[in-house]
Amino acid sequence: MLVGVLTLELHLLEADSLKSKRFILKSLKDRIRNKFNVSVAEVGDNDLWQRTVIGIACVANETRAIHQVLNSIREMALNIPTVEMINSKMEIL
Repeated sequence: MLVGVLTLELHLLEADSLKSKRFILKSLKDRIRNKFNVSVAEVGDNDLWQRTVIGIACVANETRAIHQVLNSIREMALNIPTVEMINSKMEIL
C-alpha cells in the first residue's frame, strides 16, 4: 500500500474575509473529494484570509495511479481562475 500526499499553497483572489475564505475552501475541497475520492484538509495559513495550504492524501497500490490522481488535482487547481497556485509539493510514502 502506498500513500501519496499533495500539498498546495494557494492564493485566493476573491477572498475578502475569513468567512468568504471558508466558503471558497469548502467548495474547492468538496469538488476535489467528489471528483477524485481523496482526503482533503486545510493544513496551514488558517488565520490568513487570502492564503491557504491544503493537504490531499491518496491511497493506492501503484505509484503510477497516485501520480495520475494527484497530477489531475494539481491541474484542476491551476485551471481555477479565482485561485493562484503559489507552490505545490508531491510526496509518496
